[in-house]
Amino acid sequence: MKIKKNALALQIGAALQGAVLLSFSGFALAAEEDDAAKEKENVEKIAVVGSRAAPRSVGESPVPIDIIGAEEFANQGNPDMLNMLSTLVPSFNINTQAISDAATLIRPANLRGLGPDQTLVLVNGKRRHRASVIAFAGGGISDGAQGPDISVIPSVAIKQVEVLRDGAAAQYGSDAIAGVLNFQLKNDNEGGMLEAKWGQYYEGDGASETLAGNIGLPLTDSGSANFSFEYKNADPTDRSVQRSDAAALIAAGNTAVANPAQVWGSPEIKDDYKLFANLELDLKNGKEAYAFGNHASREVEGGFYYRNPNLRSGVYAGPKVTVGGVDYNTVRVGDMTPDDGNSCGPLRLDANGIPIASDLAAVTADPNCWSFVELFPGGFTPKFGGTVTDSAIAAGVKGELVDTVFFDASASYGRNEAEFKINNTVNASMGANSPTSFTPGTYVQSELGLNFDLFREFEVGLYDAVVLAGGVEWREDTFEVKAGDVASYTVGVLADQGFGIGSNGFPGFKPETAGIFSRHNLSFYTDLSNWVTESLMLNAALRYEDYSDFGDTTNWKMSGLYKLTDSISIRGATGTGFRAPTIGQSKVVNVSTLFGPNGLIDQATLPPDNPIAVQKGGKALTPEESKNISFGFVGEFGSTHVSLDMYRIDVEDRLSQTSGLELTTADIDALLALGIADATSYSSVTFFTNDFDTETTGADLVISQDLDLGSGASKLSFLMNWNKTDVTVDPTTTNIDDVKIRTLEENLPKTRGSITFNHAQDNWRALARLNYFGSFWEVDDTYDATQGMSESSAFLVDLELAYMLSSNIELIVGAQNAFDKYPGLNPYGDSVGAKYPVTSPYGFNGGYYYFRGVYTF
Repeated sequence: MKIKKNALALQIGAALQGAVLLSFSGFALAAEEDDAAKEKENVEKIAVVGSRAAPRSVGESPVPIDIIGAEEFANQGNPDMLNMLSTLVPSFNINTQAISDAATLIRPANLRGLGPDQTLVLVNGKRRHRASVIAFAGGGISDGAQGPDISVIPSVAIKQVEVLRDGAAAQYGSDAIAGVLNFQLKNDNEGGMLEAKWGQYYEGDGASETLAGNIGLPLTDSGSANFSFEYKNADPTDRSVQRSDAAALIAAGNTAVANPAQVWGSPEIKDDYKLFANLELDLKNGKEAYAFGNHASREVEGGFYYRNPNLRSGVYAGPKVTVGGVDYNTVRVGDMTPDDGNSCGPLRLDANGIPIASDLAAVTADPNCWSFVELFPGGFTPKFGGTVTDSAIAAGVKGELVDTVFFDASASYGRNEAEFKINNTVNASMGANSPTSFTPGTYVQSELGLNFDLFREFEVGLYDAVVLAGGVEWREDTFEVKAGDVASYTVGVLADQGFGIGSNGFPGFKPETAGIFSRHNLSFYTDLSNWVTESLMLNAALRYEDYSDFGDTTNWKMSGLYKLTDSISIRGATGTGFRAPTIGQSKVVNVSTLFGPNGLIDQATLPPDNPIAVQKGGKALTPEESKNISFGFVGEFGSTHVSLDMYRIDVEDRLSQTSGLELTTADIDALLALGIADATSYSSVTFFTNDFDTETTGADLVISQDLDLGSGASKLSFLMNWNKTDVTVDPTTTNIDDVKIRTLEENLPKTRGSITFNHAQDNWRALARLNYFGSFWEVDDTYDATQGMSESSAFLVDLELAYMLSSNIELIVGAQNAFDKYPGLNPYGDSVGAKYPVTSPYGFNGGYYYFRGVYTF
C-alpha cells in the first residue's frame, strides 16, 4: 500500500503506532529506486532504511530523530543490545551492575539522564511491555525503576532503530518523557545470515560465545515471514581487591576466608537465547495483516556482599561478654532446643577476631548449640541471580478502511518473569537446619493492549493537505508476586535469639505478600499535521488517559519546522507529558542488603500505604508530570548533515524510592504487632514517593559527512550530547538525602560524544571510533555527599577490520576499548572490595577483543 506524502506520513508515524507501520511499509521500496534524484529526496525526508549514505537524523522532522541502521549494530563486538545503544546514542547510558540486587538480572539504562522507565520502548511501532524486575539497587539514578528489558532484542532481528529525542507522551502515553526508542524488525522474504562471534576481555575473563542467525521466507506469494535467533553464554569478570576486613582475618590465621572474599564484576550469563518472528501478509484490496513476537530466556548469577564471620549482624555478631574481668567480642550461639532447660555458652573471639578454640570445641560438641562458624568459618558471600523469561506477541490489520481513510487495528500481549535464586547463604533463624540454596520468589509483569488508529488527508485550501490522525487504546497491566520456597521466609527456632529471618541477602516473598495486582486504562488521542506553506510545517497532538487507580490526565504537544533555505531548517516543539506509577511500585514488598553509612544493612521496601510507610510520610502515588521544550536547526549541505537541538525537561512530582529511613524500636514494635515477624531483621525502610522535582537541560549535536579519499567509500560521523540535571526538594517534606540528590545530578557524565570513521574498499572495510565520557561522581563507603569519588573524563577507542573472503563470507576482528582504558582506582576499594568506581559509565572491565564470522545467503 502506498501513502501519498511520505514526509507527512512520517510525522504521523512519529505520533501514532499505526501510522508508523503504514508509512514505513513504503520506505524499503523507495530505497530501491534507481533514480538518484528520487533517492536523494527520500533520504532527506524519510531517512532511507539501511542506506549508509543517509543522514542519521530525519531532515524534515520537527523533532530530532536518529536513524540507526542494522549495519551499525552489526559492526560491534559486544553482543548486548544495551551496550550497542550506549555506543551509538551519546545520551544513552548503561553501566555494569555488579552487586545490584535484582538489577543484576535486568540492567537499567538512562536516556538524557532520566530514569529507565521515563523512556518509551516500541517494537514495530507498538508499545513494548515493561520488565518484571524493579531495580531496587540501580546505582542511584535508576533506583526503583521498572522499565522494559531491551536486552532480549537480538541485533540480527533489527532493520533499524529510531531514537526520538523528544517528549512524546501526548502521542504515545505514559513513559515517553525522555524520548522514544522504536525497534523496527527485519521483514525480508528471502535470504538470511548466520553469525558466530567470540570475544573476551584483555584480562582473560568474561569470555562470551554468540551464535545468531536470520532468515526471510515467503508467506504465500504476497507476504513475508522473517525469523531471527541468538544464543549466548558469557563468563563473569572479576575486578576486585581483597577487602581490608577479610585480609585482616587471613593475617590473623583464619584460613577459611576466600581471596577475594567478595567479587566485583560482570555477572555470569548462561543459556541466553532469543527468538523473534515478524510476519506480514498482503490481504489485497489495500489491506495488510501483520504479526510479530518473541520468546527469550536467560540465567544470570552475580555476587553479593561479603558476610564477615565476626561482624555480620543476624548471623554471626553476638553480644559482648565479660569473663574473668576481660571483655570479649563474641560470635552468636543459638540454642536449637530452647525449651529443654539447657543453655549454650558464649563463643568468644580473641584479640585478632579468631574464635577461642575451647569455646568453639564446646559449641561444636553440643548438638543443641549452633553457630554459623561451624558451617562458614571464614564468613560467606551469597551468589544471587535467577532466570528471566520474556514473551510477547502482537497482531493486527492495517490498510484503507474506506476511500482515503486508513486504519490500523491491533492487539498485543507481553509477559516478563524473573524467578530469583540465591546460593551460598543461609536462613540464620533455622540454625543447623538451614539450607544454603533458596528460591526466594518470582515477579511477573504482564500487559495486554488493544489499539485502533485512523488517519486521513483533507484538502482545506492550504499549501498541502491536512493529515488528521486519531485513535483509542485500552491497556491492562498486571504485576504478580509469587511466594518463595518455604525455607526462604521461614521464621526458625532461633528467630527470637537474635538471628535473622529469611534467606540472607534476599529474603523470600511470604505468602501474605504474594498476590496479583492489576489496573487498566483507556486513552483517546488525536494528531494534526500540515505544511501550511511550502516552508512551514506544524503538528499538534492531544491525548486523554483515564487510569483505574489514580484518575485521568490530559497532555498536549505542539511542534513545527520552518525551512529558512533549501538546505537549512529550524525546528522546535513544546508540550506536556506524564509517567504513571507502575503497579509494582505501588504494591511491591522487598528486602535488599545494601551498603549504608554504617556498613551493610537490610532495607525493606514497603508499599506507600503500608502503616510504617505512612508513619514515615508515605501516601498514594500520583503520576509524574513533565514539560518539554526543544529548539534546533538541521542542515543538509550535499553529503553533509548537521543538526543541533537544545532541550529542557522539567519533571514534577518525580517518582523514586526514598532514601533509607531508619527504623526506631517503636517502628519495629508496630511492625511486629501487625504480624510482620521478621521486622527485627530490618535496619531501615524505603518506599516509593512523589518527592522531588528535576530540571534537565541539554543539547545534541549530530554531524555526518561522506568523504572522498580518492578510492573506496568513507564516512565520518560526529555525535555529542551535553546533559545537566538539577534537583529541587522541599527540605521540610522530602525523604531523599543529600547523597541521592548529588547522585541524581552528578553520577552520569554531563558530556558524552563520539567520532566514527568508516571506510570500505574492495574486499576490505575498517571502522575506528573515538568515544568521550565526561567526568562523574560516585558515593564512597562513608556515604557522605561531600566526599565520594570524582572521576575525570576519559577517551576510549573502538577498532574493527573486516575482509570479504568470498561473496558471502566475511571475517571480522575488532576491539572495544582497544587501549584498555580503566577508570581511576577506587580510593576506598579496600573497604568495599571494588578496585574501580562501580558506576563508571564505560564500565570497569577494560579492553575487549573479538572475532566474528558472517555467512550471508
